[in-house]
Amino acid sequence: MNSHPIHRRCFLRGAGVALAVPLLEAMRGRVEAVGGGAGRRRMVAIMTPLGIHSEYLFPEDTGRGYTPTQYLKPLQHLREHFTVFSGLSHPDVDGGHDSERSFLTAAPHPGQPSFRNTVSVDQFAAERMGAETRYASLVLNTMGGSISWTRGGVQIPGEGSPSRLFARLFLDGTKKEIEGQVGKLRQGQSIMDTVNAQAKRFAAGLGRRDQDKLDEYFTSVRELEQKLVKGEEWAYKPKPKVEVSPPVDIQNNADLIGRTRLMYDLMHLALQTDSTRLITLQLQGTGLVVPIDGVTIDHHNLSHHGKDPEKLRQLGLVEEAEFKALGEFLGKLHETREKGGTLLESTMVYFGSNLGNASSHDTKNMPVFLAGGGFKHGQHLAFDPVKPPPLCNLYVQMLQRLGIDVDAFASGRGGVPGFSA
Repeated sequence: MNSHPIHRRCFLRGAGVALAVPLLEAMRGRVEAVGGGAGRRRMVAIMTPLGIHSEYLFPEDTGRGYTPTQYLKPLQHLREHFTVFSGLSHPDVDGGHDSERSFLTAAPHPGQPSFRNTVSVDQFAAERMGAETRYASLVLNTMGGSISWTRGGVQIPGEGSPSRLFARLFLDGTKKEIEGQVGKLRQGQSIMDTVNAQAKRFAAGLGRRDQDKLDEYFTSVRELEQKLVKGEEWAYKPKPKVEVSPPVDIQNNADLIGRTRLMYDLMHLALQTDSTRLITLQLQGTGLVVPIDGVTIDHHNLSHHGKDPEKLRQLGLVEEAEFKALGEFLGKLHETREKGGTLLESTMVYFGSNLGNASSHDTKNMPVFLAGGGFKHGQHLAFDPVKPPPLCNLYVQMLQRLGIDVDAFASGRGGVPGFSA
């Protein structure tokens, strides 16, 4: 083994490329011993950051015979295609609004200065199935933000412009633009060949544990290269053509519902054309008055209602409109036929919030709504909010439904009692 520590910012270089080396034991001064078609599966995850008033969402009765609440009434034509869960939450996820970061990751204590996020469930899936489509995943928002995080805990920027998203999905670039994209991919494909000889010399002086870690790292690089090869193939394939006009972005930042509907329309097209099978969408929550008849107080203020009757009435109008828009999206998926069934049957649509009670910044008893995906739906499943199964148990089931062989994700082990495919 090397007698002197290797500098932790070590690079393997060659022909104009540089490949960073992961942190190895040899880099430490002293290492202490330590103990479209049939079979396609899709997932959509949507988060509204200002909570959902539970009394207007959760039915009082449980099981299949529940009486629909104010928010569920507009979706009753799809009753057999969705399930409402109450009582669920992420263990050790607190921090009020900071809990947005952990909505799809369940990483604990997101409000702490030392917090570091983990991979979100959509990106976990994208690592395993993203190469099957032009875009491994789409990360979207209606006015900033994102609920998608890389394995390194880095937030993935979201796309908030429907017109840009439409161009990305359906407008082909010029020959020069395509060649430029392919050139970048080819540079990425050749990096391991370029540094291969140096990598072998570097690894020869390392201990077994460092060699194993380096092999694991190089394997990850090669897997990335395979994805880049797929990317080159997609760069030359014409994008799908759709008989719709390009959308016009809504300039009114307060128009939550209009912006949401535009994104839903594009999400439907992206799924229908099999451009991607994984989508996340962060809805907006602002200090602006949503343009809905009868609403005069800004959305953020309404969410912190303190049980004020007038604020609750107006909040109900805003959130009911959110569920109506969601119902329209689900309806389009249900009406879209594909080989083997409908688009809704092959697409899980998860809708919820990081806050169970936005008025008190409480992260327990989160609103959880799941539609489609081939599960046995049509019920309200209620759990004790004091000691519920982890919400990530549902994430495990969603990953399994995508065909990914896992039995755990973050805090989740197994499934949610009473819920199955």
